[in-house]
Amino acid sequence: MGDDPGRLYRLDGVAHIVGVINDEWFSDSGICYWFLIMVYVIPRRCISSVRRQQEMRLDERYVPYLQMASLYHLARLNDRWFRLDEPLVSAFVERWRPETHTFHMPFGECTITLQDVAYQLGLPVDRHYETFGECPDGADEETVRRFARAYMMMLLGTQLFADKSGNRIHIRWLPYVARLEEMGGYSWGSAALAWLYRCMCRVANRHVVKLAGPLQLLQPWIFWRFPTFRPAGYDAFSWPLASRWSGYNPGISNKGPCIQMARLKIDLLQPRDFIWMPYSALNVIQVVHPEVLEPRHTMLWRCVTSLIYFAVVEWHQVDRVLPQFGGVQPPPRPALNIDFLMSKDGRGGDRWFPSHLPDWHLHWQERAEHILQFDIVSDPGPSHEFLAWWHQHGKRFLSPEMLLGDSRGIPIPEEATQRGAG
Repeated sequence: MGDDPGRLYRLDGVAHIVGVINDEWFSDSGICYWFLIMVYVIPRRCISSVRRQQEMRLDERYVPYLQMASLYHLARLNDRWFRLDEPLVSAFVERWRPETHTFHMPFGECTITLQDVAYQLGLPVDRHYETFGECPDGADEETVRRFARAYMMMLLGTQLFADKSGNRIHIRWLPYVARLEEMGGYSWGSAALAWLYRCMCRVANRHVVKLAGPLQLLQPWIFWRFPTFRPAGYDAFSWPLASRWSGYNPGISNKGPCIQMARLKIDLLQPRDFIWMPYSALNVIQVVHPEVLEPRHTMLWRCVTSLIYFAVVEWHQVDRVLPQFGGVQPPPRPALNIDFLMSKDGRGGDRWFPSHLPDWHLHWQERAEHILQFDIVSDPGPSHEFLAWWHQHGKRFLSPEMLLGDSRGIPIPEEATQRGAG
């Protein structure tokens, strides 16, 4: 019962970074424990992030147009500076599995979902897909609209859909910002999540070191759900929730050992170290924008469907992370294999239109028919059956055994036996 381990980790022998992690260690058994830690070879790579530009400030005159385009909350984030903890994110990237679009942790699987996009970035999800300076004082309405369009181009090109260039904005956005009145109808949230998934899948390749995409979604997701990794002194927060960590500066100079320690901390995580439902806390509910809690959005958080961003098609595999929505996780069914879609990027002769692969576009159009139904429980988490399967087949640990002690022998938590089959 459960996903086949051979399929689950089929990319390890191809290009996944996990396939070469063990090569970083010396194998001389005569070296003492602490000396081995000190001479542990620096990881062969630390991902580097694309810095986003902040050359355009948010002018209050743009606000009505940003609200019309459903990008106002994102624009508020743009006025804040985010720095990526690259060693920490590198350690999490090692845990990202393109086969399932989930992070594989000692306690089970977890992932970034449409719910996280809504809470962290304040973006809508139930919609359809698809050099300026400051606006001068006394500008007429048409001039303000022109500058607002430029500002939106900057938001889309540097906040949500940044590529590895870090300073260029794709011309594809011009037809969209030209129709300001229609921009509010797009599912920016699902498109941003599709792009983050694709960027994560790419950087999980051992030969790729530069990470693009909406990184102000990835790092806050880690901090909100893993208290162990939260920086101190960021207790106050407002909307959208990603703004909580603005101004954080990891100040890391020696990245190699930091990756080692982050990897080991992940290996030693216990089930209690992950917050399955961080957004249900009363202090969070008090700051949430009402639109996020509208049923037409919340029901789609539990939807197993395609996520589409131009040529990028990814899969919202939330049936593997039911505890993030208050459920009990049974052993998972085999994940949908979309490896062949990973090479689709819209360049060269690979132009992308709905008529090419209509089934994937149909999945999104019929998303309301693929909403998961399951019981909500007071103690969400993996079932006993899942953990038995996970302990046998999952890649729970990446550090050498000598650093883990007897972690592999940790029994299934007693509370899991009360959850049943899910």
